[in-house]
Amino acid sequence: MTADEAGTALPVQGACYVYGVVPEPTDRAPAMDLPAVGNSQTQATFVRHRGIAAVISAVPTDRPLGTPEDLHAHARVLDSLAAATTAVVPFRFGTVLPDVRTVVEELLEEGRDDFAEILKRLHGQAQFTLRARYVQDAVLREVLGENPAIARLREEVAAKDEDASYYERVELGRAITDAIAGKRETDTAEIQRRLAPFAVATAHAEPAVAEGVVNASFLVPQDKWAAFEKAAEELAVQWHGRIQLRLLGPLAPYDFVDEAASEIEEGR
Repeated sequence: MTADEAGTALPVQGACYVYGVVPEPTDRAPAMDLPAVGNSQTQATFVRHRGIAAVISAVPTDRPLGTPEDLHAHARVLDSLAAATTAVVPFRFGTVLPDVRTVVEELLEEGRDDFAEILKRLHGQAQFTLRARYVQDAVLREVLGENPAIARLREEVAAKDEDASYYERVELGRAITDAIAGKRETDTAEIQRRLAPFAVATAHAEPAVAEGVVNASFLVPQDKWAAFEKAAEELAVQWHGRIQLRLLGPLAPYDFVDEAASEIEEGR
């Protein structure tokens, strides 16, 4: 859809929720048969412009966005696009523009060259995210078995009154935390060694919980998806009962769009 067409063939009336940008589709069907953000009765659709397209849906303006259903709808549309299209530039949750003409003229037209270059860099790739966390009892047994001094301190603390053993308990907690930190570093490196060869880029984030190992994201070409998933499954079998692994994907490349955009900016 061009700017002129936007005035006569509106796929969405009024305010538009914008999920992201994709290469221009060849058909005119809705993007996804999934509930849209803010309105489960509508679907996402495309606004085309010069080889690219924004993925949008009608959005209500009489209430704020941000319910769990809204967040899930946003992710479902983007991740479905990642699995079904050659590339997608995901937008942050809550991107709303006043109308289709604004989407065309101020988003697609002004940003066309950058979007086209980012889509080219992400072509045929999707994000897989691995969330790893320790089974608490199992990792504690490992720490005690591998560190006799920590095991002895734990026995001494257990034999004393809680008030009398305050400083020993603080020391014990610090020692266990340090030992687990060492394991976390080793296990994160093993995840990287086993899975990174299938990816063109990786990103790691610190886990949000104490028993977390790592949240690792991998940008994987489509022809390596199966091999990547197999390698992750083998790691899960090896660590069964010790580390819980959860693999998400294919996803939109949330963790890699900024990097691609930065590379484009640096190349100018």
